[in-house]
Amino acid sequence: MPTPDIERVPENGSDCDSNAENNCNELSDSEPVNVKKTRKRGIIYLSTIPPYMNVAKIREIFSQYGDVGRIYLQSSSKPGEKRRMRKPNLFTEGWVEFEKKSVAKSVTANLNNTKIGTRKRSRYYDMIWNIKYIPRFKWIHLSERLTYERAAMKQRLQAEISQAKKEAHYLQTNVEKSKKLKKKKNLANE
Repeated sequence: MPTPDIERVPENGSDCDSNAENNCNELSDSEPVNVKKTRKRGIIYLSTIPPYMNVAKIREIFSQYGDVGRIYLQSSSKPGEKRRMRKPNLFTEGWVEFEKKSVAKSVTANLNNTKIGTRKRSRYYDMIWNIKYIPRFKWIHLSERLTYERAAMKQRLQAEISQAKKEAHYLQTNVEKSKKLKKKKNLANE
């Protein structure tokens, strides 16, 4: 059974009664306000991705500095292009989301323009990180951009297909006209 000392909060979330002498706009200092602060996530941009580096390797490298959320690497292959066997999936650019914005900023400050590989025999020895922290950037912005690019590519493909169909139809009608004209010439000459 609830104790009479605890006041119940109405369903609409307001904490003021109509009979209360305190104004609803004023907050009392005696009652602690439990507002859960959401952590802001930080996103960094990788402008170059070395060959043979994939999502797992990037997660392994960046998880040393803090909690890594999502990772997206832009593939260098074009859609519809056949993938060859034995050729690794190459990436052109990438985005890494950290759980804390401060970690993303520190990773950018510490790793930008530093060598990726530390050992001489590493395949990444001659390559350097090119990292940029993107302020006020949300993962949804990246998703929207990718969706827009896919839609634009689909529209371009549809336009190319329709243009090819028009050209094929035009060529076909010209071929049929030329055959009819040849038949008429042959009939006229005979």
